Amino acid sequence: MQKLPIGESDFKNLRQNNCYFIDKTEFISEIIRENNNVILIPRPRRFGKTLNLSMLRYFFDKNENARDLFKGLKIE
Repeated sequence: MQKLPIGESDFKNLRQNNCYFIDKTEFISEIIRENNNVILIPRPRRFGKTLNLSMLRYFFDKNENARDLFKGLKIE
């Protein structure tokens, strides 16, 4: 049974612990496609800002195990 990740903001923990997760990995391709010097994400608290940054961190990580976290997601 999948868990509800209340208060969890680490992408790796969400994926490894089989938690519910809304696939927002298209955010990564938007970041790559746009040629901006600064990215501003003005969202209210508890809206997923830290989780998105964690997702970016693992995506750009050179560690091969980090790539496994994205299997089955839109950005795969």
